[in-house]
Amino acid sequence: MSSSLDQLKSCGTTVVCDSGDFATIAKYKPQDATTNPSLILAASKKADYAKLIDSAVEYGKSHGKDLDDQVDATLDNLLVQFGKEILQIVPGKVSTEVDARFSFDTEASVNKALHIIELYKEVGIEKDRILIKIASTWEGIKAAHILQSKHGINCNLTLMFSLVQATAAAEAGAFLISPFVGRILDWYKASTKKDYKKEEDPGVKSVQAIFNYYKKYGYKTIVMGASFRNIGEITELAGCDYLTIAPNLLEELYNSKDAVPQKLKAEDAGSLDIPKREYLNDEPTFRFDFNEDQMAVEKLREGISKFAADAVTLKDILKKKIQG
Repeated sequence: MSSSLDQLKSCGTTVVCDSGDFATIAKYKPQDATTNPSLILAASKKADYAKLIDSAVEYGKSHGKDLDDQVDATLDNLLVQFGKEILQIVPGKVSTEVDARFSFDTEASVNKALHIIELYKEVGIEKDRILIKIASTWEGIKAAHILQSKHGINCNLTLMFSLVQATAAAEAGAFLISPFVGRILDWYKASTKKDYKKEEDPGVKSVQAIFNYYKKYGYKTIVMGASFRNIGEITELAGCDYLTIAPNLLEELYNSKDAVPQKLKAEDAGSLDIPKREYLNDEPTFRFDFNEDQMAVEKLREGISKFAADAVTLKDILKKKIQG
């Protein structure tokens, strides 16, 4: 029997590598790769990436009016360099994240995204191979709508924890969304003090609900489950459009021969009784409905803070290198 990883792919699921490490990405042969400041920070501490960092520092020194500008330019260049290297390995797309500090600023998110796309263009990579990754706040969803509709730039709306966010993202025409399975499970385990079987996992159920909603109403936005804690969460979502998986779990799937039957099928969604929602032109209702989901509110806040903190840590490392 083929590996569990190959079986997962045969269910129609595109496997994405949730890593910034080039050797790891090459080993598992994913279609795409997704990064974030935390992954880039981890990779940047390895000696293998010293040349990339040194190159980014030299770029930053010549592209900033003052030290803060130089640090920002260095970080942007580093993200693009990582993306460029990853695109030498994967045949599809790479996600590059907008600074989490802009999560509540639509204009700043759009401007940063346009800048990132321009940097990619300078190194010979066209926008069709890039996904701009933005947090699924109201402002982030509106930024994605602008980027998709006015600039033809594909977006990955990340830090997604609810059907409310997912519905607005689909209305915005986002190319892809990343609902966070494991972080939802974390919240429920801490809140209820109980363990969950894979079939009862609240993170899995959240992605199942989003998948079925999209398929029932014909949305083209890709559902990419993310942030997994165990293999069971992954196999329960076999058949989901995309799944982005961390290296340790990819290794488990790679070495396993356990059967992975398809659990999600687009054709099954049509008969489900799922009410239609509309949010994109109704900010008050979006904010109220989202606010009613305590888990989603708390995990979004936490996720933005964590990504922002890791970006600051990475910037501090780069600042010291710029200063010599």
